[in-house]
Amino acid sequence: MNSIKVQEYSEDYRQIWEKFVDESNNGTMFHKLIFLDYHPSNRFSFQHLLFWKDGELVAVLPGGLKENNTVFWSPVGASYGSFVTKDIPFSLALEIVDAFIAFCKNKGIKEAFLIPPPLIYSINYSQHIEYALLYRKFDFELHYISHSIDLKHKEHFLEHFDKTARKTLHKILRENKVIIKESNDYETFNKILLSNKARHNVKPTHSLEDMLKLRELMPDNVKLYLVYYEDKPIAGSWLFLTNKKVVLCFYNMLYYEYEHLKPIYLIMYETVRWATEQGYEWVDIGVSQDTSAEDPMTPSLNLIYFKERFNSRGILRSTYHLKFT
Repeated sequence: MNSIKVQEYSEDYRQIWEKFVDESNNGTMFHKLIFLDYHPSNRFSFQHLLFWKDGELVAVLPGGLKENNTVFWSPVGASYGSFVTKDIPFSLALEIVDAFIAFCKNKGIKEAFLIPPPLIYSINYSQHIEYALLYRKFDFELHYISHSIDLKHKEHFLEHFDKTARKTLHKILRENKVIIKESNDYETFNKILLSNKARHNVKPTHSLEDMLKLRELMPDNVKLYLVYYEDKPIAGSWLFLTNKKVVLCFYNMLYYEYEHLKPIYLIMYETVRWATEQGYEWVDIGVSQDTSAEDPMTPSLNLIYFKERFNSRGILRSTYHLKFT
C-alpha cells in the first residue's frame, strides 16, 4: 500500500510550497507559484499537487488540466515542470510516481505530459524520478536540445570560446563602440523582441505586460541587458536566474540591420562573465530547434553551430508521456 497522500493545492499552502521549492534539489523559478501569478487568472486551468508521506511534504508538482480536464500537463504556463523534490532515494521517487498515477486514474485523467528541468538544474545530480517514470512505462514524446555553457573554467572562460568568437570579442572590447549595460527599459527591449520575432513569422512568448509583471513579481530572478551602438539600443537579452546553479538566456534579440556589429557576441560574453562572477555553474542558452520545420525536433544547425562558438554543449530537454489504461 502506497503511503503517499496526494493533495490538491489550495492557497493555504502557498508559503509551504514556495519554501519547499527554494529548499529543493531540482526546483526552479518556473516551479514557484509567484512565477505563475503573472498569468491572467482565466488563462489556464491549474491543477497543482502536493505529495505527503507521514505528515512530511516530499514533493510538489505544478501543472494544469487540458482537453476537458482529461490531460494533465506539467508545466502549464512555464518552461519546466514535473516533480520537485529534495535529494531523495529511489524508493521514495517510485512511491511519488505511483501516487501520481493512482491520483490521475482516480480523477479520470486519461494521459499526462511532464517536462522536468534538465539535469544541470539539480543541485545534486539525480534522475531517480525520471527512472521511476520510465519504469512505470512513461515514454518520451519529444526531446529538444538545449545548449548550455559549463562555467567550470571560471575567469578563463574566454580562452575556451572558439577562435572566431575570441577574435570578434577582442575587437568589440578594444574598440568600445558597441557597449552593453544592465537596463530596466523593457519598452525598448520589447520593440527589439517584436522586430526580431516578426522576421521569423512568430510571436514572442511574453507580451510587454507579461515581462513587466514578472519583473514586479520576481525582481531578483530577472535581469535585462541592452546593447548600444552610438547611444542607440540595437540588441538585448532577458535572463532568468532560475535557481542557484543556472542562468537561462530566455531571449537574445537584435535588430538585424546591426547584425554586422556582432552584438550577440557581446551579450554572450557579458552573460558568462557575470554568471561566473556570481557563482553560477551553467548558462543555458535555450533550445535550438528549427521552429519552421514540420518535425518539431528538427535541429537548427546554424543556430547550434553559433552556440557552440561559446563552448556550449547540448543538454536534452525531454517530455515524458503516459496514457493511463
